[in-house]
Amino acid sequence: MDPVDRAELALSLGEIDPDTPSPARIYDFWLGGSNNFAADREVGRRSAEAMPQLPIAARANRAFLGRVVHHLVADLGVDQLLDLGSGVPTAGNVHEVARAANPEARVVYVDIDPVAIAHARALLADVDGCEAILADLRNPAAVLDHPLLRSTIDLARPVAVMMFAVLHFIPDDASPELIVRDFMEAVPDGSYLAISHGTPDRHDPGAQQDAARSYAARVATPFIARTPEEVAALLGPLKPLPPGLVPIDEWMPDPPADPKRSQPAYGGIARKI
Repeated sequence: MDPVDRAELALSLGEIDPDTPSPARIYDFWLGGSNNFAADREVGRRSAEAMPQLPIAARANRAFLGRVVHHLVADLGVDQLLDLGSGVPTAGNVHEVARAANPEARVVYVDIDPVAIAHARALLADVDGCEAILADLRNPAAVLDHPLLRSTIDLARPVAVMMFAVLHFIPDDASPELIVRDFMEAVPDGSYLAISHGTPDRHDPGAQQDAARSYAARVATPFIARTPEEVAALLGPLKPLPPGLVPIDEWMPDPPADPKRSQPAYGGIARKI
């Protein structure tokens, strides 16, 4: 089944409203994917017209994800990964990067978007040790108690909990710091949190504000650009690993990044000790 068929399958099952834009599918559009609908593409285009850097930032975030997952598995020895707000699968998926370093790595994807999960389940149909769960990360207990997670990940052993480009969709009144806390309290010492988060654009703040207004006018899910200090506060007592919480394209880049063109997003890895 090709990607468009999977999107249409989810639609035919009555799982989604194609006229309601989804952050996961807008992101897929910016990455050049096809698992999106006209409403998603309209928001994606209008936001990118206001801030042309958005598709570039989306690709930079995807590249950051790949570097982080490789480092977690190849260098830090992690073999269990929980990808929260995983979005629509595309090139360089977490399980593909992880298993290139360790063929026994186990991965659970979690997203609230039915198209994202329909696509992920089709992709994982013949892949043992990897699952996709339709769930809301704002309810950590429901995710952590899900039978598919429990049968795939051993929460008594270290886990990499990943929140790439998702916490900036959770407003302050929904307590994103408590969501992070609840997930990290459920995993043992030696586990990691990997995060990326949108930040104010120091190069063109006006364009970012215009894009945010365009986005907010059409999407029910808000976008909250937090300062690097606010993003760091979400980590709580976790210990950031070198190089710390930095612009995503400056995190272990290959080749070296140009700080003058850094993306409006920070990211890094922190360890539970």
